[in-house]
Amino acid sequence: MLTRRRLLLASLALPALAGCMAVEPPPPPPPEIQPLSYSTMADAGHRIPAVDLARIPLEYHRQVVPWASAEGPGTVVIDTTARHLFLVLGDGYALRYGISVGREGFGWSGVAQVSALRPWPSWTPPPEMIRRQPDLARWAEGQPGGPSNPLGARAIYLVDEAGIDRGYRIHGTPEWRSIGKAASSGCFRMLNQDVIDLYGRVMRGTRVVVL
Repeated sequence: MLTRRRLLLASLALPALAGCMAVEPPPPPPPEIQPLSYSTMADAGHRIPAVDLARIPLEYHRQVVPWASAEGPGTVVIDTTARHLFLVLGDGYALRYGISVGREGFGWSGVAQVSALRPWPSWTPPPEMIRRQPDLARWAEGQPGGPSNPLGARAIYLVDEAGIDRGYRIHGTPEWRSIGKAASSGCFRMLNQDVIDLYGRVMRGTRVVVL
């Protein structure tokens, strides 16, 4: 039969037992990231057209997502199959962007680092592309940077672990409808607004992991 004394002793024991149990602390809240505007904008004398985000699946919109990986904050991770690029933020979160992956991008995986960053870069089509598309011969010496340039508003140049430039780039694109899809050419394409944002968050030497 329970007596008042036994009930009191039992109630006193509960906090002691709870103190012996490991309690996982709640995860930190996701960091607040300033939203971007995808309306028409001017940048360094160039006009970047608006992007209709309603026509791009939500999973390819720039957003903060949970992240579990050994890669440290500041690392860029590219998932070519899912067509996502992650910038690791730390505390269990990453900033995810949608990308389009070209033939060159699908042909490589491994570890690289950022070797250079250029706004409104020029683009020179490789000889094999000129052979397939003779009209590109007019750019054999390089197409100046601008809204119609295939590299878009920014280019982030990568070198492999040996420091060799294999021609891989993270870059913008005037073809925003290609995001989330496979592309016939190019490496890792991003919306111009997104690549401008990423450009401001990485630097020379940033680690890049391509899955």
